[in-house]
Amino acid sequence: MRIAITGGTGFVGRHLTERFDPADVVAVSRRTGVGVDDVEALAAAFEGCEVVAHLAGIDRELGKQTFQRVHIDGTANVIEAAKRAGVRKIVLLSFLRARPDSDSGYLESKWAAEELVRASGLDYTILKAGMIYGRGDQFVDRLSRTAYSFRVFPAVGFRERPVRPIPVGDLVDIAVAAVNGRMSGETVAVTGAEELLLSEAFRRVGRVVGKKVWVTAAPVWALYAAAQFFEWTMKVPLVAKAPLRMLAEGVVDATPPASAVPDDLTPQTMFTDDEIRRALPEPGGFGWSDLRFIRSATPR
Repeated sequence: MRIAITGGTGFVGRHLTERFDPADVVAVSRRTGVGVDDVEALAAAFEGCEVVAHLAGIDRELGKQTFQRVHIDGTANVIEAAKRAGVRKIVLLSFLRARPDSDSGYLESKWAAEELVRASGLDYTILKAGMIYGRGDQFVDRLSRTAYSFRVFPAVGFRERPVRPIPVGDLVDIAVAAVNGRMSGETVAVTGAEELLLSEAFRRVGRVVGKKVWVTAAPVWALYAAAQFFEWTMKVPLVAKAPLRMLAEGVVDATPPASAVPDDLTPQTMFTDDEIRRALPEPGGFGWSDLRFIRSATPR
């Protein structure tokens, strides 16, 4: 079976690609010269594919890369290209809390993409995933580099909400099953096996990297201001506004409620020291090369 993966060079895309014979995978991304804004190029890339795993997405708007253009218009283009190429199924990676009327451009655009796929007339599986971690992520990466650089973690709000981080391997197991025909016509919630506070996740990461860390409470409004500053100044922000919004309301339950994954695919992996070690980037904190106005010959 031949599969196309949008966002194929991204974090989840790379891990999903590794599960298939390279001869059977078409990786679609801006890096490979095909963006989700070009229906003709997408249709040509999808030719001969039975399934499209649509993983392309952004967590902050930057220039022309807006939530409308990437999540909504891009998904509409993927659907049109898939129909032209004779693709039979789309597997969409969405977010656990994606919903309408949320006062969040990120969440509302993800929901709009879900609705487009559900109304496409094609077979589909929508994976509403929570916080995903693994080597090359932005979850453990940010926590570990914060532990090296600052040692202090501001809990999101005075009443911190929990998360259920899911390792990328468990997510990919579910995505592969969807590609192979399971969960047809379903929208499923995908969360990790363990529920914990983000501050506890930071403490565990700090322990694994050998750094003594502290947690302090901070008002959400102050963190939003900091997130805006990081978006202006950093190539990959320490935290962006959209992820901060997710953390402020918790990343545990799907909204609206979604189906559970089949029992044999239910994630079992806990957020253990060994899992954290597997997800860690190279040791080190933030530096000048992380700033947007500094050019680096070897960007992260």
